[in-house]
Amino acid sequence: MANAASGMAVHDECKLKFLELKARRTYRFIVYKIEEKQNGVIVEKLGEPTDSYEDFSASLPANECRYAVYDFDYVTEENCQKSRIVFVAWSPDTAKVRSKMIYASSKDRFKRELDGIQVELQATDPTEVGLDVIRSRAN
Repeated sequence: MANAASGMAVHDECKLKFLELKARRTYRFIVYKIEEKQNGVIVEKLGEPTDSYEDFSASLPANECRYAVYDFDYVTEENCQKSRIVFVAWSPDTAKVRSKMIYASSKDRFKRELDGIQVELQATDPTEVGLDVIRSRAN
């Protein structure tokens, strides 16, 4: 378990599941949660490879912060299949201030543990993490 600068540990399962998403494409997405009782970041939900973007966005709670990673497949204008790993720092306006502060202070350290992130999004409402936003950032 790695230590985050804010005191939040990153559980090994977080890194292992990310590697499985990155290398083997075992998952479409991973949602991570800071569990204060365990003083660390844990895996909350794993999206199946067949899950859609709608399944991913529905996994982000309306009133709570989360980190998430999404494996985004797309086709370029040159008709090439591409994939980008997108990191989302989800911090809705309706989340508690303490939660927002903990997630904000732990984000950089947590993100460094996940080697291979290609796009980063900071989102406070669903429109900021829409499929069109991800598509424009992935190119």
